Amino acid sequence: MVKKPKDDLTDADYEALSNLRYTLRRFMDFSASAAQEEGLPAQQHQALLAIRGHRGEDAMTIGLLAERLLIAPHSATELVGRLVTAGYVSRRTDPADKRRQTLELTEKAIDVLKRLTAIHLTEIREMAPQLIAILQGLQAGSEFEADPWSR
Repeated sequence: MVKKPKDDLTDADYEALSNLRYTLRRFMDFSASAAQEEGLPAQQHQALLAIRGHRGEDAMTIGLLAERLLIAPHSATELVGRLVTAGYVSRRTDPADKRRQTLELTEKAIDVLKRLTAIHLTEIREMAPQLIAILQGLQAGSEFEADPWSR
């Protein structure tokens, strides 16, 4: 992607970036509210989703979780401790490396995550046309509808 020199930034560039950030904030606000309705803080929901969505060859570990959530390993350890206490996650010592612990979701976590994922997918599918329009406008560097939420 070619970067524009500062002098070439247009009002449309600022507007597009503002609209993108607004759209992402709307989704994050929706997500936090939905998780809270299920009794989960947003970060715990994100952790459950990261564990469930992990497709790597190795099992999910605290270190991988920290990487996925962009938090420090000690913060991930504390987060996992809260999830274990709440009955959402179980930890097991990795047989290949006794220093590591692997993470698995409990049935309680699987149930709440199914409900949250279903409503999140509905919400993101409703937002998709606006988000796609914003991203296409940013990618093309072209003019596009000023307020994609006015439809």
